Amino acid sequence: MALRLAPAGWIAARRLQSRLASLADRRREIGYSMLTIVIFALNGYAVHLGARHGLFTIMPGLPADEVILAVATLVLMIVTHDTYFYWTHRAMHHPRLFRCFHRTHHRSHTPTPWAAYAFDWPEAVVQASFLPLFLLFVPVHGVVLFAFITHMILRNVMGHAGVELFPRGWAVSRWLGWITATVHHDLHHATARWNYGLYFRWWDRMMGTEHSDYIRAFEHATVQAETRDGAAIEKA
Repeated sequence: MALRLAPAGWIAARRLQSRLASLADRRREIGYSMLTIVIFALNGYAVHLGARHGLFTIMPGLPADEVILAVATLVLMIVTHDTYFYWTHRAMHHPRLFRCFHRTHHRSHTPTPWAAYAFDWPEAVVQASFLPLFLLFVPVHGVVLFAFITHMILRNVMGHAGVELFPRGWAVSRWLGWITATVHHDLHHATARWNYGLYFRWWDRMMGTEHSDYIRAFEHATVQAETRDGAAIEKA
């Protein structure tokens, strides 16, 4: 029988699935993540060489009069990446592509943060390719590149956290509800369908691929967490 690690405290109150990831699951996720790191590192070096030889424009520093432009570039980069991710991710779910590109990632039915980059090498290549493709058309400041990569990693890890990290009411908020909460991607792993977006709900809603239980599942997870938290405070 596989040994499983049981969460404690506030993490347990926010867990999205009753099943626990096994140590074998975590070892597999870490192993494939190491492969992805190598591929991403090689891609980063290729971007570096491309910038040195004039193929890409990566500007050092950030003059005060270019801050607004830099912020606009970062927003464009994030929105474009979400579009790229949605359509490549959805394509990899096609039966003819799934086995080669995406099956390993979906072996994590109960994802952990280590699953965020647990890819087979063809999927890692596809996801790494966004950066050089974007840089072919849009010049960026180095600080924008750093902010984008940091945002990408954090949001991807949050989507695979296995616990709801967003507060109650987020999913139905008029101003924030378009940003995906953790349960959004967790439902994707649980069903191997629906919810193909990464940062935003736009494409899933427009294309009819958002899980019909997303709002209900989010509210259930956050209400449950607040109830347990309140009980723990009263007990203390």
